[in-house]
Amino acid sequence: MHKAVSIFPTDASITPADLAVACEERGFESLWVAEHSHIPVSRKTPFPGGGDLPKMYYEVMDPFVCLASAATVTKRLKVATGICLLVQRDPIQTAKQVASLDRISNGRFLFGIGGGWNAEEMANHGTAFDHRFRLLRERVEAMKAIWTQEKAEYHGELVDFDPVFAWPKPVQKPHPPIHVGGAFPGGARRAIRYGDGWVPILGPDVMASQIAAFRRLAREAGRDPASLEVSLYGFLVDADRLHRARDAGADRVVFFAPPLARDEALSWLDRAAAL
Repeated sequence: MHKAVSIFPTDASITPADLAVACEERGFESLWVAEHSHIPVSRKTPFPGGGDLPKMYYEVMDPFVCLASAATVTKRLKVATGICLLVQRDPIQTAKQVASLDRISNGRFLFGIGGGWNAEEMANHGTAFDHRFRLLRERVEAMKAIWTQEKAEYHGELVDFDPVFAWPKPVQKPHPPIHVGGAFPGGARRAIRYGDGWVPILGPDVMASQIAAFRRLAREAGRDPASLEVSLYGFLVDADRLHRARDAGADRVVFFAPPLARDEALSWLDRAAAL
């Protein structure tokens, strides 16, 4: 089971480059970076975690810039979006960013994606909340075409373009693994339909049952469950929960690192690594 770290990097937190080096030194497999383009001042959508929206959501830096800096100072550490809000991004431009980052990292990029939760944020990007999952699927399919075809085209209900040339192509073939975030069963079904992995946030009491259910759904859909990684996101530094994740058959746990300054962040990282 791989151990990873996720963070909302801000202008006050440890830099992505310093964090990446520290993660690699301590044996973590990957570093995941969150995304929010902005937070509307007038916001009606409740925070899924309950209570007030944490300040880091307002302050998080661009994930592709952060991960590029992390990739250039490491050799083995994988770099990942956790998650990229693809429903708020242009698919042609994002396909180029993904392929460029995969090139810079020499094939160490994991593409974590999701439909998001903040309706007002999406609206500012012209995305209808009720159509976000259909849009997510079409944008993934369009990007796969760009990554794998010399003359790529896509014609869907929400994404449509005639043949284009677009380089670079990713190092990883046919493309970087796509890890789809979301709760069970919707997120699990989307991961099986067009992803290479599922990224849920699961409590300790449901880890085993939902991972087993995910793999059952994969078999029923004709996918090999072994080809789909399960990455448990937002993980706490807790030994008992880590053991439960291992016993449930998770492929990866992604510890949530608070956006602390350098010295505090390194101390936190030492505690996580000690598990």
